Amino acid sequence: MSAVVHQQREVRRARYAVAAVFAVHGAVTGSFATRVPWIQDHASVGAGQLGLALAFPALGASVAMPLAGGVSHRFGARTALRGLLALWTLSLALPSLCPNLLTLCLALFVYGASAGMADVAMNALGVEVENRLGRSIMSGLHGMWSAGALVGSAAGTLAAHLGSDARLHHALAAGVLTVLGLLACTWVLDLQPGADEEPPPRFALPPKSALLIGAIGFCAVFAEGASLDWSAVYLRDRLETSAGLAAACTTGFTLTMAVARIAGDRVVDRFGSVRTVRASGVLAVLGGLLVVVAGHPAVAMGGFALMGLGIAVVVPLCFAAAGRSGPNPSQAIAGVATITYTSGLIAPGAIGGLAQAAGLVVSFGLVTLLACGLAAFAGVLRAGDRGRPRVSPRSAAVPDPRP
Repeated sequence: MSAVVHQQREVRRARYAVAAVFAVHGAVTGSFATRVPWIQDHASVGAGQLGLALAFPALGASVAMPLAGGVSHRFGARTALRGLLALWTLSLALPSLCPNLLTLCLALFVYGASAGMADVAMNALGVEVENRLGRSIMSGLHGMWSAGALVGSAAGTLAAHLGSDARLHHALAAGVLTVLGLLACTWVLDLQPGADEEPPPRFALPPKSALLIGAIGFCAVFAEGASLDWSAVYLRDRLETSAGLAAACTTGFTLTMAVARIAGDRVVDRFGSVRTVRASGVLAVLGGLLVVVAGHPAVAMGGFALMGLGIAVVVPLCFAAAGRSGPNPSQAIAGVATITYTSGLIAPGAIGGLAQAAGLVVSFGLVTLLACGLAAFAGVLRAGDRGRPRVSPRSAAVPDPRP
């Protein structure tokens, strides 16, 4: 019995540890985002050049994420995550050091590549912990990422308000987050490849199963990127609100997503991934319709809140389903992550281009149409429900006996 209790404690501890890793990962993103104006001024780049530079994190992530499985196989999951997360946290200090466009693009490529590989490693460990616990935790883990991003953003906002040099701010933040990340990694599961397990290819294209699951994630991330980057503009330009109210809409959207993710695991455990995503898709469509027809700021803000509530749990469930869809979880997760990163890369530009040609209402009509795909194609996540073990609470935390 003592061995079982020890195993239960180990998995519970690993759950909290990987949650802390997600929060650290999110805090890096929040810390960077708030100092982009300072970085732009320091590098002496215009708006168009900054837009080009900000495409490089997604490009770096897309190139590097397929490599994450090989790193984990070679060094083991815990050591790989420890190294990749430290690389990600330390890379926070790079962009603020760049004096021109070329160095900024290179720094952001490294920043994105390290982010993507750490993302794959921590999601793979999250899926493994979820499997061993026998209940959904992925939505809550992504909620911790959102919470970390909010904390990083708050600290960055304070630093910007005080007029601090972003080089000093990011150097201090990188040091603190690196220490916290390394401490958290001490208690994650130490998964090692089996003696007869074939190493994954050094660079592998996403498997077919990941393409179908990734399509669901693509729709959700497109709606998320469009809402984050354009909700304030929509209220200001379309509904002629004040800058403060427009900014509050974006903040409300972010908070809605964070709260929904933290609370989403109970819903998933009760109704399953497929029904949850179908219902989420309906909410997102209703939210999009409210945005499109809104004649008053309150209606539009309610629409964006509904959209955030509808898409919040979709990406975590896509990662969970990918991790159970085949024999190589890291490869499948990397494939889904690559597709979702690509969606996040093209969404803001696509919305902007369509808005210039036909107006913001048409742009969010496209977002609403894509949200219909969540409800229509949620069935591809059924593999995740089949793979999730159903166990009693007494034995829920007993880990898999595999090394």
